[in-house]
Formats: sequence, C-alpha cells, structure tokens
Amino acid sequence: MTRRNPVPPLAAILATVALPAWAQVETRTITVSNGVAETHPVANGIDAMQACFDERTGGAWTLAAFWSGALGSDLDATQALRSGTQEMVVTSTSPLVGIEPALGVFDLPFLFADEAEADAILDGEFGTMISEKMGASGLVNLAYWENGFRNLTNSLRPVTKLEDFDGMRVRVMQNDIFLDTFSTLGANAMPMAFGEVFTALETGTIDAQENPYVTIDTSQFSEVQDYLSETRHAYTPFMVLFSKTLFDTYSAEEQQILRDCAMEGQGVQREASRALSQESLARVQEAGMEFNQLEPAEVERIREAAAVVYERASATIGADVVDGMTAALDELRAGG
Repeated sequence: MTRRNPVPPLAAILATVALPAWAQVETRTITVSNGVAETHPVANGIDAMQACFDERTGGAWTLAAFWSGALGSDLDATQALRSGTQEMVVTSTSPLVGIEPALGVFDLPFLFADEAEADAILDGEFGTMISEKMGASGLVNLAYWENGFRNLTNSLRPVTKLEDFDGMRVRVMQNDIFLDTFSTLGANAMPMAFGEVFTALETGTIDAQENPYVTIDTSQFSEVQDYLSETRHAYTPFMVLFSKTLFDTYSAEEQQILRDCAMEGQGVQREASRALSQESLARVQEAGMEFNQLEPAEVERIREAAAVVYERASATIGADVVDGMTAALDELRAGG
C-alpha cells in the first residue's frame, strides 16, 4: 500500500505565506557619520531612516549616528567608506571634489535660483549621472538631502556691496572652487575643517564663514559673529553615501532597503530643513546678529564678478559636466 504524504494543516500553510519580507535580512548595526550637530535637520532624516529600517527589517537594523565630526571630518569619514571600515556618511558634496571632481559643479557660485530648481536637477537625470560616477570611487550615493543655500556671517561689517568682501578673512571649505570664488570677490579665503571654525572665529583667527541658516544656528555662530548677510551664493547638497565595498556584500533586498529608506529620509529631511531655515534666521537675529539683504543690483554685480570661476573650474570639473548642468537648467527654466 502506497503511503501518501500528509496534507499540511491550513494554519501551517498560512504561517509560511505570512512570513514577513524581512525574515531573511541579517541583523546589522550601521555606523553613520555627520559633520553637523544633532540638532540639525540631518537628524530628522536619520530618524526617518531608522523608522523605515524598523518597518522593513523588523528591527534588525540599527543606525548608530555620530555627530559634529566625532569620527573625523566628512572627508576622513568618506575615506573610511572607501576602505570599507565604515558604512555611511551624510556629507556635503564640497569636501569630496578631490575624490570625484565632477562634484565641483555644485560649488559653482549662484548656480540655482531656488530650492525647487535644485530638487529638480538633483532628483532628475543629471543627479543620477553624478551618483553613477561615485561607484568608481568606491561609494554609493543613496540619496541627495538638503544642506541649503549658503550665506555669509562675519565680525567686521555688513556685506552690502562687492567691495565689502575686500580683505575679509573668510573660512571656506577645503575646496578650490570656494577658494577661487571668494578670492575673486576680494576676500582672503582660508580653507579649514568645519570642526575648527567656531574656535577660529572666537579667537579672531578668521573674520567670517559661510553656511546655510540652519547650520549657522545649530553651530551657535551667533555667539562669535556679529553680522549675517543673505548672499545665497551657493547651494551645496548633502549626499547620503554608503561604502560600496560593504554595499556589495548586502543582498539585493537589503540594498533596496538602503536606497528606499534613504529616500524616505530625504523627504523628511528636506521638509525639516526648509521649515527650520526661517526659524533659524529669526533665532540668530534674536541672539543679536545683525541681518541684511543685498539689493538686486548688488547681487548682480557680485554674480558677474564671480562668473569667471565657471570658466576656470570647467577644466577640473569636466567641461561635459558643466555643459550638462547648464543644459539641464536651461531645459528646466524653459519648462521642458
């Protein structure tokens, strides 16, 4: 007599079907480094990523965040990603141009008109092209987050015209385009790691620095700077970078979770950044900083003075990249 395999109970079948998608996801602790303070909107993005991880992995993944350069500068952290000794960093594109020169396109002065324009370029074909370039350097860009438009603070005088830059000792990122831009405007541009800026301002080693309002606020620069001028001279995005060496050891499902959750964080982080920007501006004014906006004619004079930076930087960035950005902006502005 032939024995038949017993039919499994219906409950067992349903239990198998109902196994969560994260059942095969490995338990992981993912270290993420930041140069900004924990009060910065990047923290909102990190929290959103963690919530997404909790949902997608059933709590198997934990983000271990380190703030204010605790694991080294953004460049040092990025190099750790390249060597596979750290998983993730949220960093401005600007310190990384030595790794990928094409990132210098985001440092060009007066590039974007507003946040909507920046979003469209970063989240479109041009942004994808830049992200794809990072793989050759051992990096995976999971998403673009917002750093915001940069504005100038100083302890000497309000900047209301081009000539007010003359001789001002301005801290800039360790980045040739920022050095060229401020030197072209007449300032004494001084490259310096972000973690050193507060003390350098406090001791008078430098007169000025430039950052988005939220960073100016969360870094408490109002304690060591008197004037804030709305120059909006650059919009440099954050990149959420992951070590390609480690990324390649993740399953396809895990890789998708990383990308999806970074994009979940993007929406939350950008929204928080924009909501806090004007709050930050009001807060630093309440703390005693004198704020001024520039007349449109003076902004145009400054923009024209800085225009030569595009031509000088093109050879380093890549003429094809600069032309691609220009074409993408032209199409966007034409409504294409």
